[in-house]
Amino acid sequence: MKKWEVLNSENVYQSPFGNLRRDTCQMPDGTIIQDYYVNEYADWVNAIVLTKENDIILVEQYRHPGGDIFLEIPAGKVEEGETYAEGIVRELREETGYVSMQQPILLGEFLVNPATQTNKVITFLIKDAYYAFEQDLDETEVIDVKRYPFESVEKMIRERQITQLFSVSAYYLAKNYIEMNKGTQQEEKVY
Repeated sequence: MKKWEVLNSENVYQSPFGNLRRDTCQMPDGTIIQDYYVNEYADWVNAIVLTKENDIILVEQYRHPGGDIFLEIPAGKVEEGETYAEGIVRELREETGYVSMQQPILLGEFLVNPATQTNKVITFLIKDAYYAFEQDLDETEVIDVKRYPFESVEKMIRERQITQLFSVSAYYLAKNYIEMNKGTQQEEKVY
């Protein structure tokens, strides 16, 4: 299988939230696709955040495109000059007031939707988190911080209390990581 050749690329719309690009592409068999629209977004970071008591920290907020209030893990986009780990630490502190003395543990890096988007989501596990600061939210953010036993999350997913895909996949990545590393001091990759 071969990649497509980009014959022309132009920005159709630009905003602080992302850009819309229109490409003209040629497939390996010679077929020309005139208007292939690509959403350009900054990379996102998210984290499963656990306290010393093994509670998970979740955020509840209204999501306009989804038209409802959602229970999710802390997340956000990386700012210019930040590493992914720095980005999630900042987002966690701003959204929840929680911090940890431990470095974030990289669980994975995934393309969000390579059919239409350029960005990826980088998922971390943050352990031994504790509340230390007031929230520092953007003017358009209204976020309620919630704390639940980590063991209750799978039931919350089954009962559709947690429906956001990146929160669900991050939970299973963290659960797997924790199970695989019980009783070991395995090296943890920081990103």
